[in-house]
Amino acid sequence: MKMKFKVITALLALMLTGSAGFCLNVEAVGVSAQSAIVIDADTGEIIYGKNESEKLPMASTTKIMTVLIALEQDSLDEEFVVDAEAIQVEGSSMGLKEGYKVTLRKLCYGMMLASGNDAANAAAVRISGSVESFVELMNVRAGQLGLKNTHFVTPSGLDDYTDEHYSTAYDMAVLMKAALENETFREIISTRTMNVDFGDGNSNVITNTNKLFDYCDGIIGGKTGFTDKARRCLVSACERNGATLICVTLNAPDDWNDHTALFDSCFSSYKSVTLTPSANSFKLPIVGGEKSFFKAECESVTRSIFSGDTDNVREVIVIQPFYYSPIDKGDIVGEVRFMINGEVIATSPITAVSGVKQDDEELGLLDRIELFFKNIF
Repeated sequence: MKMKFKVITALLALMLTGSAGFCLNVEAVGVSAQSAIVIDADTGEIIYGKNESEKLPMASTTKIMTVLIALEQDSLDEEFVVDAEAIQVEGSSMGLKEGYKVTLRKLCYGMMLASGNDAANAAAVRISGSVESFVELMNVRAGQLGLKNTHFVTPSGLDDYTDEHYSTAYDMAVLMKAALENETFREIISTRTMNVDFGDGNSNVITNTNKLFDYCDGIIGGKTGFTDKARRCLVSACERNGATLICVTLNAPDDWNDHTALFDSCFSSYKSVTLTPSANSFKLPIVGGEKSFFKAECESVTRSIFSGDTDNVREVIVIQPFYYSPIDKGDIVGEVRFMINGEVIATSPITAVSGVKQDDEELGLLDRIELFFKNIF
């Protein structure tokens, strides 16, 4: 029988120091970007914004959406021959040629590391049958993610022939937040170099175009972009002391320094705090065992959070109404979730501190339910 969970919520009062609101010293950075934003990757909260809702072309940062859709497909490692027409595209390339064999996974590396326009088109045709059909899928996915000011025309980001390919710094940050929830995406963007095998003795070494790995501490990865229309664009993610921030700059002449300075400034407004559950010991009912109850415990966790959120942490205790024997010592029987704005920022497992053996006499379902209510009342 699948058990439902009982959820208990409480607002935690954290005794912390620190100023509320946006980062106070960001303006001194002198951000070169026409549009920029920094958000917390866990809560989605805006830590810094500059024209973050302005619609602008976003060049090859578009490929974040293309890769996200590709990673959501089945048979990620199924080999196929690239479409000869699709790979005939200008601009940056992962080196695809007619007859080369690839997988969607390899194309994702080609898009994120080498910013391959050929890889983006090849993935689009593989998934949807044509670039045009794939673009429709991109716009549907954008709607699902709530990207209200984004419209895609191309899977690669080449935009010189259209004014209808655009997004905002805010929407691109939301897209990056969704992509970071995919562990394969995180693995890809953190890769510096990769030797891609195309079969029949053909291969190519591709290198990540993201120079932030050498500029900024804690960089997870991201996506660069440039066209004559969009100019320099950059989306990146950085992790320090357990907190992850996402930065987006559009039309930024000095994007590497913009991101480095914004991360340094915004992380300085984060505080390392100890999140202590309101209850760290539990007496939980169990049926079909030698005992009617068992004890469980949880511990405090340390997490870096934005100083403006120190009074907004909510605790959610997730446990079952009752448990079935046997329970072994060390079994995880629930968790305490610490949340801000409805998003989980940290968890603490609730663990059984002692075991309960199953009763020698096997109980039927009705007997278990009857015993449960006897234990409760």
